[in-house]
Amino acid sequence: MSPELDAARLAADELLLVPDHLMLRDGPVTGHAVHVAGGRFRDVGPAEVLSARHPHLVPVQLPGKLLMPGMIDAHHHLTQSFGKSLAYGEPSEIFRRVWVPLESSLDDEFVYLASKLAALESLRGGFTTVCDAGTRAPGDIGAVAAAVQEAGLRCVLGLICNDGGNDSSAAEREAIRTRATQFLRDWSNAPLVHPSLAISVPEAASDEMLAGVSALCAEARTIFQTHVNEHLASVERSVVQRGKRPLELLAHLGALGPQVLIAHGTLVTPAELMLLRDTDTAVSYNPVASQWKGNAVAPANLMAALGIRFGLGTDATRSDAFRLMDAAEAAQKLAFGMAIGDASSGGGWTWLDHATHEGARAVGLGHLTGEIAVGKAADFLVVDVDTPEMCTSVDLTWDLVRLGNRDQITAVFVEGRLRLWEGWPPDWDARALQQRLARAAHAAIERAPIVRLHPTAAEHRRLSSMARARNAQ
Repeated sequence: MSPELDAARLAADELLLVPDHLMLRDGPVTGHAVHVAGGRFRDVGPAEVLSARHPHLVPVQLPGKLLMPGMIDAHHHLTQSFGKSLAYGEPSEIFRRVWVPLESSLDDEFVYLASKLAALESLRGGFTTVCDAGTRAPGDIGAVAAAVQEAGLRCVLGLICNDGGNDSSAAEREAIRTRATQFLRDWSNAPLVHPSLAISVPEAASDEMLAGVSALCAEARTIFQTHVNEHLASVERSVVQRGKRPLELLAHLGALGPQVLIAHGTLVTPAELMLLRDTDTAVSYNPVASQWKGNAVAPANLMAALGIRFGLGTDATRSDAFRLMDAAEAAQKLAFGMAIGDASSGGGWTWLDHATHEGARAVGLGHLTGEIAVGKAADFLVVDVDTPEMCTSVDLTWDLVRLGNRDQITAVFVEGRLRLWEGWPPDWDARALQQRLARAAHAAIERAPIVRLHPTAAEHRRLSSMARARNAQ
């Protein structure tokens, strides 16, 4: 009988892991093993073959477990996540009333604490990589970078390059370009931080800056991020101010391309879908954001059929990869599938693929992570599938999408290193971080000039009860 599995057995620099199920790119297999060393998958194949090929290693048996790729959050705001409950019940474009005022009130210490807590939440939810769209908080973005590195989360980290629009000066634009170039250079070789440049929304930048930042990212082989065609109000403002819809404007400026990741893309015309396909521009599909605070749902199934690259993003809502996949499928079925009799709505595998290797492609890391394959970074999850809900599974892929929960995640690895064991980091005090940030968070929210339009649930209940009482009189 093999020794009982514990964190100590998984902390070795070199491992031969033998799970009951292994999730490969084309689906789950049994009787397989993986060899992990130096932060990479070094060998993958039948367990007997790998045991013979690596006799110096004692196989670590993982009965009842699935070993699967860590999931990719293709759109996050690490410094906003602590205030996510401020979004409940709010109409769209809350960034104007909530996120910008909130972030502008944060200092470097709070940015570090909030980012590390958000990184912990992501790891607990099964994400091994997040793509952060940039913070508007003043100070050094290095506070975010330090936080994700200490937590052990892989991060595509965006630097905001807004210049305010076409009225910006040449000096302002040059200063932003200089800072952006230095940022890309400073973080070009970091193991867990992958630099990216971002413009919050196209209307927040001049034509010159939009084209220039996109070109700079293409040259540096990194990702240019911007929120595009998310809310009806922003689409209409763009038409009024620039004569084109946001996506049309980017195309007109030559700012689309394989280096570009647009966030949301919920309001896209057929012609705009063709622009995305023809320029190989990627999209982050954020179904929970659509449920919570959006105007529409991105046509992700259609994007998949057209060959448009996309990943699944949380938009800093809830960092639970299994619930994100469930929302991705459900939103497609409710918004598009039911009306046309599409009972499959992606067949389950679509959402797992776009949460893993297709998500990695969307955020520019397809060469590095997103699948269990030789040479790829050992970013993976050990998931308990010996549960009452899944022990009788006949379709493990679809069950992960519809039934999987983050409480089934036994271990999380990033770059071959154990980052979480049974939901908690083995090498730093996460509960102390929680307590420290919790004490500061309410004060930060109170001092920020936030404008909320919807009451809390308790207040809403009270007001509704009063209204019913009046009506009953």
